[in-house]
Amino acid sequence: MSAASTPAKTRDKAVKNLAGFLSSDSENILPDLEMAKLWKGIFYCFWMSDKPLVQQALAGELAELILTITDVPSSLNFLRGFWTMTVREWNGIDRLRMDKYYMLVRKFVNASFRLLVRTNWDSATVEEYNSILSGPNGPLCPNDIRVPASLAFHLSEIYLEELEKALTSSESPPPAPLSTLLSPFIALAARTPTNTTYKHIQSSLFEPLRNSLKSLSGPPSRKKARTSSSNYSELLVNVCASSSDSDQAMNVDAVRKSILQKIFDVASETETRDANRRRMYAFYKDAVEDDEDEDSAG
Repeated sequence: MSAASTPAKTRDKAVKNLAGFLSSDSENILPDLEMAKLWKGIFYCFWMSDKPLVQQALAGELAELILTITDVPSSLNFLRGFWTMTVREWNGIDRLRMDKYYMLVRKFVNASFRLLVRTNWDSATVEEYNSILSGPNGPLCPNDIRVPASLAFHLSEIYLEELEKALTSSESPPPAPLSTLLSPFIALAARTPTNTTYKHIQSSLFEPLRNSLKSLSGPPSRKKARTSSSNYSELLVNVCASSSDSDQAMNVDAVRKSILQKIFDVASETETRDANRRRMYAFYKDAVEDDEDEDSAG
C-alpha cells in the first residue's frame, strides 16, 4: 500500500477498494491474524506520510472506513484491529511523529461515535464498542501493563470533545447514553494500578464533566471554581444515562446523578483496588456534599 505518497485520486480509490474488501460478508469477518497484517501495513503507510495535508487527508480517510464499510460487525472488527495495532505500536512512535498519531486516534474516536449514532446507540453495539476499548489489547484495558498510559491520557482528554463534535455533525441524533459511554473510563479508574492514570482520568474527564453538568443544572457551586475549558453545552443538552433511555434526552441533573451513582457502584465492586476505591468514594462524597451545601444555601 503506497497511499502515503500517492496522489489523492489514487489514494481515494485504494481506500474505496479496501472498504469493499472489508465489507464482503459479515459472516466471514477478516480473522484476527489477517486483520493484524492489514493494520501493520496501514500503520507504516501512515508512518511514512510526512506532509501535513497528506497526513490529515489519510487519517480522515482511514477513520471514515468505519462508516463506509457496509455492515456494523465488520466496522467494529476494523476498529478492533486499529486499537490492537495502536496499543502494540504506540511506544515505538518517535516524538516527531507522535502528533500525527494523536490526530489519527482523534479521527477514529470521532468516527466511532458517528457509527454509534447511526445505529441509534443500539445497546449491543455500544457494549461491543466498550468491550473493544476495555478488553484485551484495548487502549483502556485496566489489567494489561503493556497498554501505554499516555494513550489512556489522550483518550480521557479528547473523548467528550469528539462525542460533542459527532453529535453536532449528525442530523437529529438520538441522545447519547453518557453513563454507558463512560463505563470504560470508570472501570479503568477503579482497577488501574497506576496512581497517575487515576489522577489523570479524574482531572481531565470526571471533574470537568461533573462541573459542566452541575453548571448547566443550576448556579455554579461556591465550593470549587469551575476550571473546565469547555462546558460541553451542545453535548449535554442531548444526553441520557444508558442506551435503554435513548428515546429522549434526560435532565442534566438526572444524568449527573446517574454517572455519580455508577462511579459509586463500581467503587464498591470487589475488583476495585483499595486506593482507587477510596478516591472514587471521596469524589462521590464531594459531589454529594456540594449538592447539600447548595440546597442549604438555597
